[in-house]
Amino acid sequence: MGEGSGAFAYGILGAGRQGTAAAYDLAVRGEAASIVLADVDEARAEAAAARVNELAGRAVAGGLRLDVTDSPALLDYLRPLDAAIGAISYKLSLRLTEAAIEARTDWCDLGGNTSVVREQLALDHRARAAGIRIVPDCGEAPGLASNLMAYAMSLLDEPEDLVLLDGGLPLHPTPPWNYRLTFSMDGLTNEYAGGSTYIRDGRPVEVDSFDPAEYELVDLGEPVGTLEAFSTGGASTTPWTLGKRLRSMRNKVVRYPGHVAVWKGFMEAGLFSEEPIRVGNQDVVPRQVFHALIEPQIRADESVDDIVIAHVIVTGRKAGRPTRAVVDMRVVRDRKLGFFAMEETTGWHAAIVAHLMARGRIALGAAPVELATDGAEMVAELRARGFPVTESVEPIA
Repeated sequence: MGEGSGAFAYGILGAGRQGTAAAYDLAVRGEAASIVLADVDEARAEAAAARVNELAGRAVAGGLRLDVTDSPALLDYLRPLDAAIGAISYKLSLRLTEAAIEARTDWCDLGGNTSVVREQLALDHRARAAGIRIVPDCGEAPGLASNLMAYAMSLLDEPEDLVLLDGGLPLHPTPPWNYRLTFSMDGLTNEYAGGSTYIRDGRPVEVDSFDPAEYELVDLGEPVGTLEAFSTGGASTTPWTLGKRLRSMRNKVVRYPGHVAVWKGFMEAGLFSEEPIRVGNQDVVPRQVFHALIEPQIRADESVDDIVIAHVIVTGRKAGRPTRAVVDMRVVRDRKLGFFAMEETTGWHAAIVAHLMARGRIALGAAPVELATDGAEMVAELRARGFPVTESVEPIA
């Protein structure tokens, strides 16, 4: 198989929301000869494969039961593949990356935890020796948003200051939460609890999640209007890659007003903690209890339409003049396919990277997504999928 055949064998570990969306994109745009969705739940894997085949109009996907802790079975699964995507918890990413190196299979995943991503990137020499590519953080943010940040910077000769406003929202918010979850609950609390790294005066600085000094209201126009923007995870490696060229960099999540007060309260109450506490005669993990209580209340069902916004503002100089570049993407749920906007922006981004790896369009070794892929090429891929990415470059008066 590989670059010469023009038809690739793909694997996706995790047959949930994002994994299914990734499989669909590979089926219709990734030159896929085969796609094997593997999950510990065989029925879920088979159902996801059947959905992909129906949407793609051809029998290209199959489902398989796989326990990723079974190393021999995992290696047997990975070895025949041209590229594989990890669409399961970031807690397994390092183990799976090491397996991909042993199997000599190109690997990308949804990432989402900067400490884990750093450990994956530290395997660069092993990936090169194995002749494969490793690209973590392929999703919406980090991932797609990281590429848009790099692209926006490329529109100026001397980029100086960058702000990312990013988030997934219900198109029509309903009380009491005015929020709907379209990705993993574990990913959400990991993002909120992790803090962020900004660039200030050219240097990385740590910023607490929900830092009141970073809270602001921003008007992003129709259809969302005024939103809260606040500090939290999502920048991943970009402060140390893209940020080294900048005077300042800030990444902020956007939500409907009122969100911060509620979720900051949850965090300060200790509900994001993963340290067990004694309750009665047993030990419980606060985060697990919180997930069990809150996820059923905010999980998006089929009645929900969502929107994903990635809005990048870069100021600096072009042709010697002070200039502002703005790159904006707003993806609304497509009812024809049935995927949520977050599923498309996350899963399709991972699929794009997997396809680029299979085609040999990404260099060997382990690299962060904002460096592994070309920003302009990624924007072209997004636009080819109907994602409305707009850009403007205007002098600053």
